[in-house]
Amino acid sequence: MCLGIPGLVLEVHDDAGLRMATVDFGGIRREACLSCTPEADVGSYVIVHVGFAITLVDEAEARRTLEVLRAMAGAVEGELGVPLPSADGQAAGDPVD
Repeated sequence: MCLGIPGLVLEVHDDAGLRMATVDFGGIRREACLSCTPEADVGSYVIVHVGFAITLVDEAEARRTLEVLRAMAGAVEGELGVPLPSADGQAAGDPVD
């Protein structure tokens, strides 16, 4: 399954002529290409699909979507390679203190 996952653009930089960003997906950070969303900048929320930010989304929608994805434990892990941390920062399966 391929998902578009919302994330917050933390940093924008150039990588060999491509506009790239460090994007935070609720505690997981990954690089994403901004070539499809040239208007995205630090502080923007974007939907990332296979390493490309494909559209902008508002913060409220990004947070709602992340909550839905947290409820779908395996789907996010399949896309990002690691489980999405809970809203309190705990990774799925981590012991609770």
